[in-house]
Amino acid sequence: MTMATAKAAAPFRVGEWLPSDSQFLGEWLDDLIERVEAQGDVPLLPVVADFRRLIEDDPEVYMLFTFMLTQVTRKHTPTGDPQVKTVEQMLKLFNHIMTHAPEFNESGLVGFPINAILDWAMGTHAGFAAFLNDKVNAQFKKMLNEWGRFLKSPDSTSVLNTSEHGWFGPHAKKKMPKFAEEFVCDPSQPHYGFTSWDDFFTRRFREGVRPVADPADQDVIVNACESAPYRLSTGVRRHDDFWVKGQPYSLAHMLANDPLVDEFAGGTVYQAFLSAFSYHRWHSPVDGRVVKAYVQDGTYYSETPAEGFDPAAPNDSQGYITEVATRAMIFIEADNPEIGLMCFLPVGMAEVSTCEITVYEGQRVRKGDQLGMFHFGGSTHCLIFRPQTNIRFDFHGQRPSLHAKNIFVNSAIGRVVRS
Repeated sequence: MTMATAKAAAPFRVGEWLPSDSQFLGEWLDDLIERVEAQGDVPLLPVVADFRRLIEDDPEVYMLFTFMLTQVTRKHTPTGDPQVKTVEQMLKLFNHIMTHAPEFNESGLVGFPINAILDWAMGTHAGFAAFLNDKVNAQFKKMLNEWGRFLKSPDSTSVLNTSEHGWFGPHAKKKMPKFAEEFVCDPSQPHYGFTSWDDFFTRRFREGVRPVADPADQDVIVNACESAPYRLSTGVRRHDDFWVKGQPYSLAHMLANDPLVDEFAGGTVYQAFLSAFSYHRWHSPVDGRVVKAYVQDGTYYSETPAEGFDPAAPNDSQGYITEVATRAMIFIEADNPEIGLMCFLPVGMAEVSTCEITVYEGQRVRKGDQLGMFHFGGSTHCLIFRPQTNIRFDFHGQRPSLHAKNIFVNSAIGRVVRS
């Protein structure tokens, strides 16, 4: 397949963070490798050098990273040859990414560049073990935080321009045709008034663009994120084999054994995912009081082995990652006693793993009030309800799946069925 053919045929993966066409993704990675090699010996940034030391000094980590690259076989890769061949090459690619913000690409947005570098290795046996390793995830957190600092700096605005690959260029405008009308911005200012890439990706809707459905009706539950329904599960168990085919929810692991977990045993989990072009802030689905709110550290690039060699990771592992990935937990005691205690669980996927909570324990919230946000894009999230809460969900004419479309934030997604 030629690059032109790949561009014409490159649909996106779920959430539109990576192109589905593996040939296109392979050619994107080849181009990145070529550019990095042409730069010669560029010194590693301190945080990437720390990653190298971890790999070199820890025998288990060294073995896993070496194996995961050699376990990528020719039959798996789009080019017929493993592209990232050595740990040193991988680190150089990370180093390059640390000082670049993703460009818009009409043919295949690579919004998860580190995920793209690790894409094939994630599906290996060694990769499965490596990306569950606490030391590795601690280092990924440091590296992603450092990248996050760059994405919050004015230097990251270079892609917020009107060029072919700019986020305000002609192709991007076709993807987001009502951007200026829907989001708080000023098209007359440089970069539409956004001060950084992060400022752009955590953009706010203009007043009235996403009105709260039935604000006075306590029985109506609204969508907490601009998101597409992925799954609805009832009778969810306290413990389950979440890593197997089907990825059943395991509440004790999802909620990190929080003392409140028993409230939800046998209850309901609704999960939905955000896209690269979504709004990325979270809003309260109910009126109530924040009982508890905190972030639980976890994995960044782990996928379930039950999906086999999964070139669409972590999308196909969305159920699994609710138990292991970095996530926030916001417990809300709803004013409606038919709902009572519920939990909003935003879950990080790959690079999109910074969960910022903007509410505090004891705070009263109304439906539609902001709870927090993802930084650098969107991810997946769950609403968790007690077994005695009976809700008739509204998926807006579609079935929950990896192919569902976004439902507006603050739209009604369910109604309490009173006993």
